[in-house]
Amino acid sequence: MTKKYTIQKSPFVVPTTDGKLIEEHFGNATDGNSKVSIAHMVAPSGWAEPFQTPEFDEFTYIIKGKKQFIIDGETIILEAGQSIKIEKNVSVQYSNPFNEECEYLAVCLPAFSIDLVHREEE
Repeated sequence: MTKKYTIQKSPFVVPTTDGKLIEEHFGNATDGNSKVSIAHMVAPSGWAEPFQTPEFDEFTYIIKGKKQFIIDGETIILEAGQSIKIEKNVSVQYSNPFNEECEYLAVCLPAFSIDLVHREEE
């Protein structure tokens, strides 16, 4: 009988140069799934990405710390236990300007792919 589940014991660790930990448990890089990606992330204090316009919906759940989002010019700060859905094709910047690291889960529909992210020049 074929198992109807998959346990992920070895997530793909995305190489980064900004100190952020990205562990993709399911998605394009881990298991070739282009429908959804699920990643565990830890953003260090002072971390920030450039503004971008992803072609996927992104759901974020904060486990520990705080994370700042600038969405279409509005600044939003989420704390542990809070979550947000950001719709595709919206300008957003993600950052952690706070004094402690931020641990969170991100789910992208369809799955995250660098080809689906349009970043502004820094």
